[in-house]
Amino acid sequence: MASRCTPDSVIAACAVAAGLVLTPLAEAQYGAPAGGAAPQTQTSSVPTPRLPNGKPDLSGFWGGGGGGGAAQPDAEGNLTVLNLSRGCQPGMKICTGPVNQSNDSTFAGRFDANRPLYKPEHWARVRELDFNSNTVAPYLKCQSAGVPRMGPPAKILATNDEVVFLYAQQGSSPSDYRVIPTDGRPHDPIRSQDLLYYGHAVAKWEGETLVVEAVAFNDITWLGQGGYFHSDQMRVIERFRREGNTLHYQATVIDPETLIEPWVMNARALRLNTNKNAYLAEQNPCEELDIQHLVGRIRH
Repeated sequence: MASRCTPDSVIAACAVAAGLVLTPLAEAQYGAPAGGAAPQTQTSSVPTPRLPNGKPDLSGFWGGGGGGGAAQPDAEGNLTVLNLSRGCQPGMKICTGPVNQSNDSTFAGRFDANRPLYKPEHWARVRELDFNSNTVAPYLKCQSAGVPRMGPPAKILATNDEVVFLYAQQGSSPSDYRVIPTDGRPHDPIRSQDLLYYGHAVAKWEGETLVVEAVAFNDITWLGQGGYFHSDQMRVIERFRREGNTLHYQATVIDPETLIEPWVMNARALRLNTNKNAYLAEQNPCEELDIQHLVGRIRH
């Protein structure tokens, strides 16, 4: 049964909230986390907090998060900043109805030299998917952005033995989460055979860096805009390192079925959001447009 995302949610994938630290390519690959402007503590002379076991504490809101009402209307009642609950674009003074546009990162991303390198037999498919993105892109058909496209989490909760990643997904999925053990255990022999959007992940510490390795992906999601598909044999290694109030993040994609070499994605540095009112904004649900075509009486 075909379905798609709400117009507002599609536009939200292209919006860049004020106060976020995102490069154009990062926006193209991951989408921008939800939220408004919020105070960001500088990293100089700020000690890195520690867990009871001595490892860096990755906990906190990273790279934005809701600013607790920072986006205020002007004297005439118009919103003059991007607000992800409406269909807005840069330069619009009044953010009301949805718009039909491509964001700048769609084009800027094509000039970035760091792209996945596919085996020769797969380039035709990449071009075809790219050309037909409006109808075939999973991100626009109520599918999750998936790992690694959704990028680093918006909020992290860390203990001695596990981390909880909370995501402010944009576009097609509601906010989601991952719970990952950090005690160095191997992949579960059963779960590692599954086909998941976020994969089956385990983590271990390598010095001051938390290394998360995920397997068991489906082949539905893309690595980024441009038809960058992957196989269900993909492995993703994410690295998290905290220095004071800065979180360093980088992901590596290993997919010998489609790529000629591992793709090391552009590194990102996210600042800690210290606003006590920071939040994860609620996302729009997927909109079902084929309900009128149902003929059965199956109850859900």
